[in-house]
Amino acid sequence: MKFKFKKIDVVIIIILIIIATVVLFKVKFIQTSMEPELPEIHFQQDDVNKKLIVTYVSYVREVRWEELEISGECDKSKLGMPVVEGNEIVDCSGTITITHKETGATLGSWVFTKKEELPESMILFSSYRKVSPKDEGSHYKDDLLVNREWWYYTIIFDKNSGLPGWAATISFNHMARSDLFFSKPDLLFVTLHSPDGREYGGVIERKRPILGDYSFLQEPALQTSSSDKMFKVSFEDSYVQGLAPNWFLHIEGKFGGKDNIKMDLTFESKSSPYWTYSNRPIDKSKGKIASYIFMGCDVGGSVNIEGKEYNVKGIGHHEHTWASGVLTSGIIRGWDWCHMTLENGWNIYYNNYYFTSQFKRSKIYKTNPFSNIIITTNQGEKLLLLDDVEIDITDSDKIFLLLNMPNKLDVTATPGVSQILISEYGVKLDLNIDSHNTFDKEWKRLTHVGMRIGRANINGKITWNDNEGDHEVELVGIGTIWNMRR
Repeated sequence: MKFKFKKIDVVIIIILIIIATVVLFKVKFIQTSMEPELPEIHFQQDDVNKKLIVTYVSYVREVRWEELEISGECDKSKLGMPVVEGNEIVDCSGTITITHKETGATLGSWVFTKKEELPESMILFSSYRKVSPKDEGSHYKDDLLVNREWWYYTIIFDKNSGLPGWAATISFNHMARSDLFFSKPDLLFVTLHSPDGREYGGVIERKRPILGDYSFLQEPALQTSSSDKMFKVSFEDSYVQGLAPNWFLHIEGKFGGKDNIKMDLTFESKSSPYWTYSNRPIDKSKGKIASYIFMGCDVGGSVNIEGKEYNVKGIGHHEHTWASGVLTSGIIRGWDWCHMTLENGWNIYYNNYYFTSQFKRSKIYKTNPFSNIIITTNQGEKLLLLDDVEIDITDSDKIFLLLNMPNKLDVTATPGVSQILISEYGVKLDLNIDSHNTFDKEWKRLTHVGMRIGRANINGKITWNDNEGDHEVELVGIGTIWNMRR
C-alpha cells in the first residue's frame, strides 16, 4: 500500500515542524550552537568556617572552574579542574560572587561576616605546647607517688550528625585507693546526653587486686601499655589507643547497669596541646601533678545505643591528668571543668579546683592559681589564656548533708599577672554554664564523694578593644561538664 502526499499535506507538515522547533527553542529544550549553556551549580555557605561548599552540579556536561569567575577575597587553591560536589572555596571574607563567564549570569552572591581576631597569649616556653609518646602513656606505673591518672575524651556532636547536639563523655580512670575509701578504684565512665533530656550510660566500677599491676593471680580491669609508636589504655572490652594527633576509641559494655552502648570513634587534633598545670615549672611532663589538653579535635565514627546505630561527627577535647594522692589527699575538696563548643566555631576550656568543702549554695571564689580559662578560635592553634577567674555558683543541689553540687555557674575572667602583655586589650569574659542534663554518681561509704557529668548550655559574651575599636562577641554553645565534691 502506497501513500501519496498532496502538496497541501507537505506544506502542513513543514509548518508543524517549524512550529515545534520554535517551541522547543523557546523552552530551551534545544540549544543553538550560538547560545551558551548555563550550568546548574548549588553552593552551601558556611559562615562559621568561612567557606563555600559545592553541594550539587548538573552533570549534563562537565563544568570546569575556568568557566567561572570568582570575585572577592578567598582561597581557591583547593579547587581542581572540574567542578564536583564537595569542592570548597575557603577563607572567604566580605562578599563572594560567582558568575558564568560565557553568559555573564550570576550563579550566586554570599556575604561573610568578618572573623573576629582575639588577642593571642604569648606562650613563654615551647615545651608548654609539646607532649611526647611517654607523656601520653601511664605515669602511675613508673612513679610510686603518682597513684591517680585519668584519660578524658568529650564530644559535642554536630547538628548534621546522627545525634545532633548530643554530648558524650568518656573517661578511663585509675583512682587512688583512698579516693573512694578502697571501693572499686578502676572506673570507666561513658555517658550520652541529648538536648531534650535523654540520658544513656553511666559508670562501670571494678575492684583492683591488692598488688595492682604486679598481681600474679588477677589483672586489674584498667590496663595500660605504651611505646614510641602507640599508647593503649583498656578497660575490659573498651580501649583507647594511638598517639597525637590521632586516637581511636572503642567502647563496648553495659553502662549504668542498664544501657548497652558501643562506640567506634576517631579523634584528630588540629593543633598542639597545652599544659594546663604541673608542679614542675619547666619540665612539666615529670610533674607529680600535671595535666595537658588537646582542644577542638575533629571526631567521627559511629555510636550504637541499644542496637540502634548512628553515624556521628563533631568537635571533641582530650585531656590527660595525673596526680599524687599522697600530695593532694585532703587538700582538693572539689573541682569543676567544662569543655565548650560554640556556634561561632570557637572552643573554651574551663576548670577550677576547690580547697575547702562546698557547704554553701552560692559563693564567689576569686583568683585561684588552679583555675584556667583557655579560648581558641581555630581549634587550638592560637590560645587566649585568662587566669584571673571569678566563679559564682548561682544554683545547686544538695547531694549530702553538707555538700552541694552546682547546677548553674557564672564565670568572669580577665588576664592575670601571667598575661600582663595582653592586659592592654581590656579582655573580659562573662559566661553562664547551665547544667540541665546530667548523670550523678555518689559514693557515700565514709568517703562522701559525688560526681556530676553531662551536658550544659553555654551563654555569654567576650569584650576587648584594639586598634580597630571596641569588640563584643556573643557566645552561645554546648558544653560537657564534670563536677566533683567531697
